Amino acid sequence: MRKIQFSLILFLVVTSFSKAQNKKGVPPVIAEKDLTAYLFVYFTGNAVEEEAVRYAISADGYHYYHLNDNKPVIDSKLISSTGGVRDPHILRGDDGKTFYMVLTDMTSSKGWDSNRAMVLLKSTDLVNWKSNVVNIQNTFPGNENLKRVWAPQTIYDAKAGKYMIYFSMQHAGGPDIIYYAYANKDFTALESEPKVLFVPKAKNACIDGDIIEKDGVYHLFYKTETKTPGIKVATTTDLTSGNWTENDNYLQQTKEAVEGASVFKLNHTDEYILMYDMYMKGKYQFTKTKDLEHFTVIDNDIAMDFHPRHGTILPITRSELKGLIAKWGKPAAYPQINNNPALEGYHADPEVLYAEKTGKYYIYPTSDGFDGWGGYYFKAFSSDNLVDWKPEGVILDLKKDVSWAGRNAWAPCIVEKKIKGKYQYFYYYTGAQKVGVAVSDNPTGPFKDSGKALVSTRPEGIKDGQEIDPDVFTDPKTGKSYLYWGNMYMGVAELNPDMVSLKPGTTKVIAVNDSYREGTYVFYRNDKYYFMWSEDDTRSPNYKVRYGISNSPLGPIEMPKDNIVIQGNKQEGIYATGHNSVVKVPKKDEWYIVYHRFSYPTGISMGDAAGFHREVAIDKLEFNADGTIKQVVPTHAGIHPLKKN
Repeated sequence: MRKIQFSLILFLVVTSFSKAQNKKGVPPVIAEKDLTAYLFVYFTGNAVEEEAVRYAISADGYHYYHLNDNKPVIDSKLISSTGGVRDPHILRGDDGKTFYMVLTDMTSSKGWDSNRAMVLLKSTDLVNWKSNVVNIQNTFPGNENLKRVWAPQTIYDAKAGKYMIYFSMQHAGGPDIIYYAYANKDFTALESEPKVLFVPKAKNACIDGDIIEKDGVYHLFYKTETKTPGIKVATTTDLTSGNWTENDNYLQQTKEAVEGASVFKLNHTDEYILMYDMYMKGKYQFTKTKDLEHFTVIDNDIAMDFHPRHGTILPITRSELKGLIAKWGKPAAYPQINNNPALEGYHADPEVLYAEKTGKYYIYPTSDGFDGWGGYYFKAFSSDNLVDWKPEGVILDLKKDVSWAGRNAWAPCIVEKKIKGKYQYFYYYTGAQKVGVAVSDNPTGPFKDSGKALVSTRPEGIKDGQEIDPDVFTDPKTGKSYLYWGNMYMGVAELNPDMVSLKPGTTKVIAVNDSYREGTYVFYRNDKYYFMWSEDDTRSPNYKVRYGISNSPLGPIEMPKDNIVIQGNKQEGIYATGHNSVVKVPKKDEWYIVYHRFSYPTGISMGDAAGFHREVAIDKLEFNADGTIKQVVPTHAGIHPLKKN
C-alpha cells in the first residue's frame, strides 16, 4: 500500500499540490483527470425547426462532431410554451452527477419581443431530461409590461448554497438588464421574483451574460447593446453584492456582429476558450486565454461539421461520453476512446474477481484521493466485459461497520467459496494498519465484519514493516486457502475452513529479495504458483511489479532473470504502475492484469500526493512458452470489451 515510514503530519502539510483535490483533503466529486471530452449544446437558426437543442462532441475542445445527424435531441414542442427554444446553457451540478439546462422559450418568427418565459431542465445522464416552463410575466406580479426574457444561464452560488439562474429581461420603455433568481430545490421553478444582477455604469442595455469563476473571482461576460455593441466583461467576488468592476475593452477579435459569449476551461490545462456567435455570418469565433483578459484567435484550429448558434460547451467524462454515444451513435470521424483508466475517480490497490455465482467481474479497490491515505470506506464495481464498470456503492464503511478500526481503509482482497452448496464471499482488508475480514452472501455485499482483527502483529522475528495489503489464495490442488500480507516482509498463514481465522502454527515469512515492498498477489497456472509484489514506494514514479515462480503456495520462490511484470511508460506519461491483481477469463488461458498508477495526466506533477491520487487500469497479461511472464507495457487504450460466451 505504501512506504513503512508513515507520518500523518508530514502529509497533512502537503496541501498545495493538486488541482484535482478539494480543500477538505477528500476526493472531489469529479476528478479533473476524468474530464476527457466535451459536449457542445446549441441550436442552429431562426426557423422553427432550427430552434431546438442539438448536441455535438469533441475529444480535444477543438474538433467537434454532431450527434443524431444534427437533428434535435429534445423535442421543443414537448418542453416549451412557444414551440421553440434557443440559447441552451448547460451546467454540471455541485454534486458532479446532476446536470442543469436552461433555455430561452421562444420562436423568433413570432417576433423578438414575443417571449416571456424560460425552460428549466434537469438530468442525471445528459440523455433524459425533466423540464418545466417558468413564465416570468404570469408568475410574478408587476411584469405586465415585460417584453422579453432572453438567454438564461445557471451557476452554483456556493455562498447561498443554491443554483442561481440569471438572464436578461426588457420592460417597455427600458433597456435589457441582467436579472437573477434562485431556483427551487427541484429545479422546477424560481424561489422568488427576479432581482437585478448587473447593469453597466452607463445604464445601457446588456444581454447574453455568461459567468465563470476563477481563483475566487466571478467574471461576467456580456454583450453591450450600445451604438457600438460587443462583448465586455465585469468582475466581482460576491455574485449578489452589486459591486462589479467593469472592463471597458471590447473582447471580440472581429468587426462582425457578435452575441452569445461563452467561456469554458480546456481539460487538463490552465487555458480557457472564449467563444461567441458571429450570428450574421452563421459561425462561431474561438479565442484562447489564460487570464480571461487577453484573447488570441484560434479559428484555424477549430473544426465543426455543423453550424451552431448561441450555445455552451461542457467538459464531460468518458462514461458520460459513452452514454451519449450509446444513445445517438459515434461519429465516424471521432477518435478512439481509451478504456484506461478502467475506473473513473481516484482508486488504488485493485483486487479483481470473477464470480461464478453471477458470471460477472468485480473490482474492489482502495478509495483513494484522501490526504495521507486517510480513506475509511470501500467500494465495489461490477462489469460484464472488463471494460464498462458499474459502481456498486460502498460495501464496507470502517466508521460504521467495524468496531476495531475506523481509519486507513486500504488494499482489500476477496475470495468466493462454495460452502455446503452456498456461495460466500470473504473480504479481507486493511484497517488502521491491521488486517480484518468481513463476510457476505453476495459479491457486492452487504458485508459483515468478523468483529476483530485477523492479523494485528508482525510475524516472529520481523522488526519492521506493517500488517497491511492482504491477499487470499486457494490452492486448486489441496483446496486449502492461504492469507498473505505485509509491508517490507511477505507473511503467510493457512486459513481455517471458516475463512475468518488462521490455523495456529502456520504463520511464516516467505523469503524474497530486496525488491519486495508490499502488495503480494498469488495465482496458479499450469501447475506453477506465481507470486507478484510491488517494488519501491507508491509515491515513486518507479513503483513497479515483479514476480517469482514456485512449486508451492508457501515458496520457496525462484525469480526469472527478467522478472518485471509491469513498470511505467514515460513516453506515454504513465508512472508508478503497481499493486496489482490478475484475472483469468473462465474456460480460457486468457489473463488480464489490474493495477494502479499515478492519475493521468495530473499525478506526475503532484509530488508525494501522487501516492494517494491514483487510478486503476487494466492491460493484457501474456506468458512465454516456458511459463515466464511477458513484461506488460501499460497503455491508455486499455483492453477491448470481452465478448459474452
